[in-house]
Amino acid sequence: MSMILFAWIVRVRDGLPLSASTDFYHTQDFLECRRRLKTLALRLAPYPGRGSAEGRGLTIHFSSSGDVACMAICSCQCPAAMAFCFLETLWWEFTASYDTTCIGLASRPYAFLEFDSTIQKVKWHFNYVSSAQMESSLEKIQEELVLQPPVALTLEDTEVANGMMNGHVQMHLEPAPNFRMEPVTALGVLSLILNIMCAALNLIRGIHLAEHSLQCYLYLFYSPARTAKVVLMLLFICLGNVYLHGLRNLWQILFHVGVAFLSSHQILSRQLQEKQADCGV
Repeated sequence: MSMILFAWIVRVRDGLPLSASTDFYHTQDFLECRRRLKTLALRLAPYPGRGSAEGRGLTIHFSSSGDVACMAICSCQCPAAMAFCFLETLWWEFTASYDTTCIGLASRPYAFLEFDSTIQKVKWHFNYVSSAQMESSLEKIQEELVLQPPVALTLEDTEVANGMMNGHVQMHLEPAPNFRMEPVTALGVLSLILNIMCAALNLIRGIHLAEHSLQCYLYLFYSPARTAKVVLMLLFICLGNVYLHGLRNLWQILFHVGVAFLSSHQILSRQLQEKQADCGV
């Protein structure tokens, strides 16, 4: 039976899975252990370095450095030195294949799933190659574990984290504070009155402007000659701008038409005022 069952590579800062081994076991213990492995991946930031979580028949080992962490589900018969040697080899292979920029910019889960072929090769090497051929590497890891033991966790710790991350924590309900609106001050009342007066004045000015514009337009249409003159002037301006600028500068054409329209409006207003002055209005 294989001692290293499953491998997972995640990003430390947010627990985003980057790659994983595609082999899968359907035992209840493995499914439960894998579920808690995903939960543990979300809280690796406080545990830099190495750590282990013991379970029933299976053990989770993880090793993180920088922004990449390698995790594995192993049988209880797998020595800790072998598991951490496997994770360290996997970490070196992954960081040599992908730079930190690609890892940091990854936005979707399993963005480097093609790395599974490398995971399978390394996993097969540690499962089926004799320990004598890896003796030097295992001795080095064993010495490091003696000097700096891995963090020891339990799968119950991950269950508590899972409850907190999924919102199943105990809620402390308290009555919401009552807020009452403060009364309007004298300054607020004065500001409201001034705003109403300004609005009324603007309304009166708008009515007078509409009246004056209506008189200008009536004066224009009373004289067919003036109407034809203004229409021809607007048409000439439009055709001239189309010729000079082309249809791509449509906003400039509309701007010039608007200027011509305002100019004709001012001319008509002046003529209307002169006519009213002549009539003694």
